[in-house]
Amino acid sequence: MYFVNDNTEKCGYYECKRCDYRFLSLHTTKKAPCPLCEQDIDYEIGPDESIDDLLESAELIDIIEGAENVERMDILLSVAYVEDESWI
Repeated sequence: MYFVNDNTEKCGYYECKRCDYRFLSLHTTKKAPCPLCEQDIDYEIGPDESIDDLLESAELIDIIEGAENVERMDILLSVAYVEDESWI
């Protein structure tokens, strides 16, 4: 699968508040690191910034449970981000 491993029973559906990227993660906490923003982190933070805000910029939208539901959501999200139009 694109975001999580095959036969994953439970995962979190997240949206990054900085770049609007939506993804699945094995995390199910309220906040998680965004895979896109994590690559471009500037560790020189200012006095009004927190390192936690930089590292955990994605917020939990929903918890997806059940292997079939996780697989279905993974496929739907991967179609949105992969530029393969063969599915049309």
